[in-house]
Amino acid sequence: MATADVGTALGVIVRAHQQGRVNNVWVDETRPLLQGGRLTAWELGERAVPYTLITDSMAASLMASKQVDAVWVGADRIAANGDVANKIGTYSLAVLAHYHQIPFYVAAPHTTLDRSCLNGAAIPIEQRAASEVTGVAGSFGSVQWAPEAATVYNPAFDVTPAALISGWVLDTGVVTPEQVQAGIFQPQ
Repeated sequence: MATADVGTALGVIVRAHQQGRVNNVWVDETRPLLQGGRLTAWELGERAVPYTLITDSMAASLMASKQVDAVWVGADRIAANGDVANKIGTYSLAVLAHYHQIPFYVAAPHTTLDRSCLNGAAIPIEQRAASEVTGVAGSFGSVQWAPEAATVYNPAFDVTPAALISGWVLDTGVVTPEQVQAGIFQPQ
């Protein structure tokens, strides 16, 4: 849904499924806005790619039990040094993947690369509304589960350092960690 037709990160997964290389996709719900549960699961279902929806905190258990072969994420912004800003929780997945020696890939359109942004520290991170964490609202009404006066930290994104990324798959080609370390962010 972020791009036309097949998309980016999911485009890679859909293609791998069509080639018989993906049997199941573990879909993180992506709290607090649940984009994984609302969007990723829907898009995979529309493409007939088998998936299993999990809460974000279940990823470590799956990796520890060797049920994850690779982690694929999208990107909202890629800095010139290869650091990636993406939905909150992406950095946690990268750390877990690194610990469990699971490849961690970023798939994004080349327009996501911002060569004027030197590194992830230069990427501004939006703080979102506290209400996204303290409760939920929808057509059913609203529920507040946290105390009214609760202090909330709710960043929309986190930054994954380039050192934790196995490769960047752009619509123009693949960028390797060696290219990024050499200061050459050009797809092969």
